[in-house]
Amino acid sequence: MLAVQLVASPARATGIYEMPSSPPQTLLLDQADVISRLNEGKITKELEDLSQQTGNEVHLVVIRRLDYDESPEGFTNKLFEKWFPTPEAQAKQTLLVLDKVTNQAAIRTGDQVKAVMSDAIATSVAQETLLVPLVQGDNYNQAFLDVSDRLVAVLSGRSDPGPPQVVDNVRVEGTFATAEKTEQERGNSLVWVVGLLVAATVIPMATYYFYLFLQSRA
Repeated sequence: MLAVQLVASPARATGIYEMPSSPPQTLLLDQADVISRLNEGKITKELEDLSQQTGNEVHLVVIRRLDYDESPEGFTNKLFEKWFPTPEAQAKQTLLVLDKVTNQAAIRTGDQVKAVMSDAIATSVAQETLLVPLVQGDNYNQAFLDVSDRLVAVLSGRSDPGPPQVVDNVRVEGTFATAEKTEQERGNSLVWVVGLLVAATVIPMATYYFYLFLQSRA
């Protein structure tokens, strides 16, 4: 008998030196293979159209795992400055990075981007629009579709659609009845009490008179 043992090697951590020295041609760099080809093409097309129409360029990066001593914010800042080393090159750039292992993300924007997209909105994109679908079920495709749609809207000068609505699907049955139900139950209880009182009075009397009737016939 020949036994073959397969040992899965851990995913190699990604440091700043493992990243390309310049921005890749694709505006969505998925090193963790979490986005389908169909959605990757759709997102890339949206971001390319945005760049052509407004000059605002967005780069979305997904890595498998950060180095242990690296934070998403630190890595994103280093990558932003590596790809866009001058203030002029940075001006209309947006870079969003997601670490797949921890599902932690960070975003960095250039000075001219801040004129149309505030830091508060940028943070909301990274911490809400991106992360809500991941918290609700590791839905990376939906997460990046939502991120792309929101960034394109804001950077095109349209109104901000805002973060996704968080729907709480957990319903807890109440232990207290509603006022209407309580009133109905109170009415039913009153009917039962009156009925029992009437029965307690009428039945003995009816029994007694029936007994007298039988005695008179005897």
